[in-house]
Amino acid sequence: MNAKLSPGLYIVATPIGNLGDLSPRAAEILSSADAIAVEDSRVTAGLLRHIGTKRPMTPYHDHNADAVRPGLIARMGTEAVALVSDAGTPLISDPGYKLVRDARAAGHTVVTIPGPCAAIAALTLAGLPTDRFLFLGFLPSKQQARADAIAEVAGVRATLILYESGQRLAVSLTALAQGLGDREAGVAREITKRFEECVTGTLSMLAARYADAPPKGEIVIVIAPPSAPAPASEDDADAALAEALNRLPPAKAAGEVAKRLRLDRKALYARALAMKDDT
Repeated sequence: MNAKLSPGLYIVATPIGNLGDLSPRAAEILSSADAIAVEDSRVTAGLLRHIGTKRPMTPYHDHNADAVRPGLIARMGTEAVALVSDAGTPLISDPGYKLVRDARAAGHTVVTIPGPCAAIAALTLAGLPTDRFLFLGFLPSKQQARADAIAEVAGVRATLILYESGQRLAVSLTALAQGLGDREAGVAREITKRFEECVTGTLSMLAARYADAPPKGEIVIVIAPPSAPAPASEDDADAALAEALNRLPPAKAAGEVAKRLRLDRKALYARALAMKDDT
């Protein structure tokens, strides 16, 4: 018999495909919770059957979250409420954070039971830099909004991670190539399942690959960071110094240009003095 859980909110990560990825701790929490807030009760019922238990479930998703949340918060005062999504870690591209926020505001205990996450799994498959990354969720569906969202992150020096559907994949890859440049990228799908794959190449190559053959399954796009900018030339430095010298003394002009163009300040200061002498 499972031990009685203390009242509060339990954030439980569930498998993204392979049911064997459910952790023993997650199975124990789900088997012991007084109630489970679920994205789709049919999906979670299958997971509960897998671990041989039945628990009361309350639908909690985009369309009913505002109406259902107060009741769940009230129950946390005396009951253990688990939160799951259909697959992966709750709160990643779903409305769960508001439940956590309100649970904390009400003084309830919040516990996380970590586990699978498609974004992180795809990052490990793609063979792209992992030291800095930015998760973007889904791109907007409308063309201009999508282009604006891509432009907003074009200069971010980090690997980008996005979720996408099969039908929109080629369009999104084309837009990403146009907005970011033809960077290296990976398209991961069916992660942890029998037909798991991660296809890598440039964004334009991947867009062409999927243009006439949209894939099935859950899809994650991983995109390499932008290349390091080319070092500024002497002409670039001189032009920047000339403009700065119209506003600043040589020392400050050299400092400003050195910081902006990532050049040696002492060399720029000497050049600034020479340019002042020539005028």
